[in-house]
Amino acid sequence: MIRIAIANQKGGVGKTTTAINVSTALAATGWKTLMIDLDPQGNASTGVGISASERDASSYDVLVDRTPVTDCVIPTSIPGLDLLPATVDLSGAEVELVNEDDRAHRLQHALRGDLGYDVCLIDCPPSLGLLTLNALTAADTLLVPLQCEFFALEGLSQLLQTVDRVQQRFNPDLGIIGIALTMFDRRNRLTDQVSEDVRSCLGQLVFETTIPRNVRLSEAPSHGVPALIYDHACAGSRAYMALARELITRLPEKRKAA
Repeated sequence: MIRIAIANQKGGVGKTTTAINVSTALAATGWKTLMIDLDPQGNASTGVGISASERDASSYDVLVDRTPVTDCVIPTSIPGLDLLPATVDLSGAEVELVNEDDRAHRLQHALRGDLGYDVCLIDCPPSLGLLTLNALTAADTLLVPLQCEFFALEGLSQLLQTVDRVQQRFNPDLGIIGIALTMFDRRNRLTDQVSEDVRSCLGQLVFETTIPRNVRLSEAPSHGVPALIYDHACAGSRAYMALARELITRLPEKRKAA
């Protein structure tokens, strides 16, 4: 199983939207997909139609109580896509785990072995705390959504420094599969400037596909479905399908790996 963390400590960059729609696109193309909601807000869970009342077990149970992932997973209405949901209890996990020796490796241990999935996408909270550290320690690679605005560049620098520290201390094999430019608006000259700056600094690490600002992307979560299902023909959905195709070309050919 290929494990992909989707992280950026800056909020509002389209991280959860990316997790939901890339997961849906991968499932639609035949990849047996697990999405892990590691954000106490639980927006990724809500975004695929799993209400709070349906989350009897969650990623909190996996991290704190060592409950097996397979006991907490919920099938979604999307064929091929299962969810490990999040609840508000997750906000206390960092405090509860602070004195545990393996606190950074809980998710890594939980995802060992063949769980029956080809790929796992982990939606991280907008911070660089213990939950995100667990995701980066467990992941094979990192996908970074980056909003096309000036302050996003400063946040990216901080995230790359964190990745370097994780590689040194916890997960030497962690790589970055790509930077996805989100909320792209060609009418805004700053958007083009940020895009050019990021591409000049990071080159081929930046995906060719850009995700535009799109009303349908914002509307879809309120209906409990990914944008790809809410309106598969909108510009945002087409962009996420293209991003998923581009992502697949960067993934290892072997899907099921312990």
